[in-house]
Amino acid sequence: MDTEPDDSTEADAKGRPASLREDEVERALDQIVERGRPRLFRSVAELLASGTIAGVEIALGVLAFLAVEQATGSKLLAGLAFSIGFVILLLGNSELFTEGFLVPIAVVVAKEATYLRLVRFWALTLLGNLIGAWVGMWAIVTAFPALDPIAVTNGKTYATATLGLSTFLLSVLAGVAMTLLTRMRSGTDNDVAKVLASIAVAFLVAGLSMYHSVLDTLFIFGGIHAGGPYGYGDWIVFFGWTVLGNMVGGIGVTTMLRLVRSHERLREWRATDAPGPHASNT
Repeated sequence: MDTEPDDSTEADAKGRPASLREDEVERALDQIVERGRPRLFRSVAELLASGTIAGVEIALGVLAFLAVEQATGSKLLAGLAFSIGFVILLLGNSELFTEGFLVPIAVVVAKEATYLRLVRFWALTLLGNLIGAWVGMWAIVTAFPALDPIAVTNGKTYATATLGLSTFLLSVLAGVAMTLLTRMRSGTDNDVAKVLASIAVAFLVAGLSMYHSVLDTLFIFGGIHAGGPYGYGDWIVFFGWTVLGNMVGGIGVTTMLRLVRSHERLREWRATDAPGPHASNT
């Protein structure tokens, strides 16, 4: 009489045999941890350089946004044009702060790096983003003075925004969208699919005017450089509010739910001594 194969030796912590495990989900997590681990062990100079060039690169997307909006009056078309910035980031392997939620956190939860490494990664990446954003927008406003009026208008939208529930939810949604982009890029090796995902999320975030801490910082910096009636004090208030919302959406919603779905595989990572840097390394 035929019997089912005994694969109990492959059972997870809940007793589920290998045949009932979600191989695709587990492979995706393995890739996230393995590919993300080296990012947390970059040197200070490497993290700052990657973050700074990301700020400059995303400024090129803002340039496309401003030029298209000025020519067409449509933020939806401008949002599509802005996707140039996300595609450049993708192909250039640069680091944007809001793309650094799912992957680095998964690495830390898998005990492949410490929380100190995570904080270091975030702080240096964000600092680099802001430096690159300031320099990039100064160069754009200086090189394209005809864009000054539209730069001032867009910067004012964010710098003088009312910081209420609507603003916070727009920043939460931006955090969700950006972390979803990270997950989609991690889930495929197809470059065309990655580019399409970048275009789709750029349209949502920029075209629908969600509140994205780094992206909107570029708009504000551009407006300040162009002589807008607001300053860095307005930016700091807006930036703090949107960073909080982005982290709630990117970490509290998307990342946590993804890790809950993969918690059994994470348990196995934490219980094994896989090769590579481990939590003892600070």
